[in-house]
Amino acid sequence: MRGPALRIALLTYRGNPTCGGQGIYVRHLSREITRLGHRVDVFSGPPYPELDPGVALIRVPSLDLYREPDPFRVPRLREYRDWIDVVEVATMMTAGFPEPRTFSLRARRLLRASTERYDVVHDNQSLGSGLLGLLRDGVPLVTTVHHPIQIDRALDLSAAVSPAKRLSLRRWYGFTRMQRKVAGRLPGILTVSNASRDEIVEHLRVPAERISTVPIGTDPDRFAPDPAVPRVPGQIVTTASSDVPLKGLEYLVEAVAKIRTSRPARLVVIGSATPGRVADLHERFGAGTVRFTGRLSEDDLIHTLRSSEIAVVPSLFEGFSLPVIEAMGCGLPVIATTAGALPEVAGPDGVAARLVPPADSEALAERLGELLDDPGERTRLGRAGRARVERQFTWARCAERTVESYRAAIAAQEGRFDRC
Repeated sequence: MRGPALRIALLTYRGNPTCGGQGIYVRHLSREITRLGHRVDVFSGPPYPELDPGVALIRVPSLDLYREPDPFRVPRLREYRDWIDVVEVATMMTAGFPEPRTFSLRARRLLRASTERYDVVHDNQSLGSGLLGLLRDGVPLVTTVHHPIQIDRALDLSAAVSPAKRLSLRRWYGFTRMQRKVAGRLPGILTVSNASRDEIVEHLRVPAERISTVPIGTDPDRFAPDPAVPRVPGQIVTTASSDVPLKGLEYLVEAVAKIRTSRPARLVVIGSATPGRVADLHERFGAGTVRFTGRLSEDDLIHTLRSSEIAVVPSLFEGFSLPVIEAMGCGLPVIATTAGALPEVAGPDGVAARLVPPADSEALAERLGELLDDPGERTRLGRAGRARVERQFTWARCAERTVESYRAAIAAQEGRFDRC
């Protein structure tokens, strides 16, 4: 370990891995930083994260307005504790999403009251206004932005089918205005790819020289090939929710329906969908075309990857892509689009993966047919993808480079004090 051990507060407004890649990021990054000899306390709102031994969880309670089975609930009067709770409910009642703002305010309050003095605070994508308070407090601050949420907003708005839906989405995504304001005042930002860096420059108006790229990773010992697990003939796997336009699932379902006319094939979607959406896909493309697994444990996810013949990432944008490197780690051949950071992660077309244009079901069908008919090419791509992950995309390497950014933030803060 280079330099003294650090005490790190890692902030995440939603930490559970089932909430998406941000929860996975927090769990694995905190574990690997701890293995480097540092101390990490994770400050998280509900749903709370799964953390490894040696990493402490500091709960940042909210009113948990979106919890199952009662989302968008109205709290009872006795549940209110302070003005932040009032802001949280008022924002929800007016169709906005309050969690990034209210979490950051609560986290700042906890940090100010804590007897623990942290060397650095690392915010994971909240970009809440409470971060500006931490800057005023003189705290060395690092913020990770996986990709600007303005991209999700634009894609959701383009897919909206009515003026009322578009109005509702504009209100829901109102927090992105706060995030742009906060990002513009931060001394430095980490992101996971050069494609995300370029989008941050465009959408959050942060100068490129204030952004550092630190790719995320996977655990190559867990996500690894297992010859004992038989491949299911014709099984294609993807990770997506059918209700998120960003993931491009419809183009993949259409491609699988096309190739099913000439060969056995079935799509397994790791994720959940609303029953009505599933019925719509079955009606349009055939009941045997697609199956949703719902939420999977990591063991079941790995088994599903190992038992498939091809993994596909049909996204319209990705700031990185954990599904690509998890599939590659398992020795699975990958087809990905050229959107966002996917070419950075998967590599050039034909080397360790096959690439197709986004939103192009014909190109997806063509590549799927080629790989299903060529077991030798599937094996070659699987081995090349595995080697690429081992070289470039591990959590251990991500942790090392993240700690370097912490030391840079601490040094910069000390320099500001020296000039005062």
